[in-house]
Amino acid sequence: MIVKHCLIRILLLSSLVVTASNAIARDHAHSPTPQVGVGAQYDTTHVYVEAADFDRFVNSFTATLGGKGSPRIPSTLTPTPSKADFQYVWTPVGTLSTFAFSTPIPYPFGSEHTGWLVTDMDLALQAARDNGAKVIVDKWPDPIGYDAIIQWPGGIKMQLYWHSKAPKYDALEAVPETRVYISRDDADAFITSILGFSHGKVVSDEPRAPGVEIGRPNEAYRRIRIESVFGKMTVLVTDGHLPYPYGIELTGYEVADLKATLAKATTSGATVLIEPFNSERRDSAMVQFPGGYIAEIHAPAK
Repeated sequence: MIVKHCLIRILLLSSLVVTASNAIARDHAHSPTPQVGVGAQYDTTHVYVEAADFDRFVNSFTATLGGKGSPRIPSTLTPTPSKADFQYVWTPVGTLSTFAFSTPIPYPFGSEHTGWLVTDMDLALQAARDNGAKVIVDKWPDPIGYDAIIQWPGGIKMQLYWHSKAPKYDALEAVPETRVYISRDDADAFITSILGFSHGKVVSDEPRAPGVEIGRPNEAYRRIRIESVFGKMTVLVTDGHLPYPYGIELTGYEVADLKATLAKATTSGATVLIEPFNSERRDSAMVQFPGGYIAEIHAPAK
């Protein structure tokens, strides 16, 4: 009889554990949200430069990767008073929003990774909140639509924008990757949030990626690659012990010929900070353009 009661108690406890685990999973699962993405060609890396470096930066960047800049527009781009020159830079492998402020830059501008175009700002902000993000600068009007800044788990900031007249850009020859460095403590929450918001998928989750990719040869780290309508994202999960310039770059650009691209970069005034290295079917390098912008540039290994 004692044995029977013990077995019953064990079965009941096991059932309670399973039920509790399912409840926790449900609590942490984000509600389905609408797809608000438009396309990777509309997502822009945000680059802040000094006015004196504006032309040198744009000229070097386009000489390296192709493309052209838009007319430069004096603008107030923040919800509080400020002045900046603004310029889009289109290339076949990624787009920039480039800013040169002539006034102090209001918080938190300058710390956002990128800007994502959305189909509806109110829906996008609700979807972001539903997937664990915080709206740290609520929507404000600009001359052609609305903007807002959100923050994902782990402190990753991003701008969302909406245009009253939808832009139409050609598809990219190669989709760039947003590069996010995040702590082990925040990685899973960040990935869950991004996947829920973007309706994306994990292309790979490598728990022991080669450490040479973060400047630490002979070690390993976790690397997750994600793809969605917003484009590509590489999440680099580290302990934060990163040698310069790893962790500073915001975007990785894919080119057909890395050697030829680096030659164009140095000829146009850029500096190769990390010489090309090979890791898992790609050759990569780190380049700093005039004005300080650092980018990872890679090509499929031959």
